[in-house]
Amino acid sequence: MAESAWDPDQYLRFAAERRRPFDDLLAQLEPVPGGSAVDLGCGTGELTVELHQHLKADETVGIDDSTSMLERAQALDAPGVRFELGRLEEWSPAAPVDVIFANASLHWVPNHPALLDHLTAGLAVGGQLTFQVPANQDHPSHLLAAELAGERGLDVRGGAVSVLPPEDYATLLHELGLVEIDVILRVYGFELPSAADVVEWTKGTLLTGYRAQLDDAGYAEFEGTYRRRLVDELGAEGPYYYAFKRILARARRPA
Repeated sequence: MAESAWDPDQYLRFAAERRRPFDDLLAQLEPVPGGSAVDLGCGTGELTVELHQHLKADETVGIDDSTSMLERAQALDAPGVRFELGRLEEWSPAAPVDVIFANASLHWVPNHPALLDHLTAGLAVGGQLTFQVPANQDHPSHLLAAELAGERGLDVRGGAVSVLPPEDYATLLHELGLVEIDVILRVYGFELPSAADVVEWTKGTLLTGYRAQLDDAGYAEFEGTYRRRLVDELGAEGPYYYAFKRILARARRPA
């Protein structure tokens, strides 16, 4: 993905709304005093620091493939936490870790059966795996973006369409030999001033995959058309209640 696609300021415009699934994931994790953890897709790093403090871990590593996001993260002063540039699907620890955490990041990687197999291999005995992925592919905000991408011959995988049904994740985790499996489909709703503001949300995440495939003029046309079609679909009157589905999953490697 093109580096310029990720804009930390745009992403953080909805920081309070984006952290709600993070809080729910965190509540499912048991502390691992003296242990190790990895945050795959750490972004600007503030939540990685909170993860580290909650776990009481000795070391937590944040991994992200965006240098613009990592510049923010690496400016944080957090003992025991470090950040590295890398692709989450290529992560390979020197030693198995006690917690693998991925908050709204795995959906950028295709082939989730292979990905979860790879991640499980890096999990220590008794270790915890937890992740959440958006499941809003059937909402107009996502359908219209994919439709426009198809019209322009773009790779729709750039819009992060790798998410499986919740029951498939539960089955996969079981087949990988994990236990204490808990997979939840949860709806997070929040009120926006208007339907047009849904675009401001998707610009921080979903649209980055398409922005990476276009030049400035091409993306400006894409975003403008997307905005018009979305308002036509959702209506121009405000406020607009944006119901956003996410899949939250946790499991443990048996002792």
